[in-house]
Amino acid sequence: MTGTPAPYTTRTVVDEQDRAACFQVRKDVFVGEQNVPEEIEYDAHDADAVHVIAVAADGSALGTGRLLHGPAAARTGGDPTVGSLGRLAVIKRARGLGVGVALVRAIEDAARDLGLAAVDLHAQTHALGFYERLGYAAYGPEFPDAGISHRAMRRAL
Repeated sequence: MTGTPAPYTTRTVVDEQDRAACFQVRKDVFVGEQNVPEEIEYDAHDADAVHVIAVAADGSALGTGRLLHGPAAARTGGDPTVGSLGRLAVIKRARGLGVGVALVRAIEDAARDLGLAAVDLHAQTHALGFYERLGYAAYGPEFPDAGISHRAMRRAL
């Protein structure tokens, strides 16, 4: 039985073209839509993070996310066996297609490949339900980040 091919694929970023596409998605979503100051959207952790990208059949970027691991992730929770999922963004025209779910699962796969035991994230409060459906549990109080309310969440792998 042959199914309809997905309108996109996800992959780990391995070249500068993909990296630039990831950064453009983040700029469109976080800076353009959510008014996050551009100077805080990109940070030193981008250099060592595992980035994933969702790409449409026509080659256009639909979404992205990143996984911090090792010392970069430990700074967020103190545990080097826990990765930190962040900067998950999906462009408007791709929302509702499952791109966000595919990106989270790709990041979790990368975390498993690195031998990590769990993944933490800081979810915007409007997205708590999305992450809960994927097995993440919220903990701790709400806190602001870039002027947007967030909560910490974790999923064991």
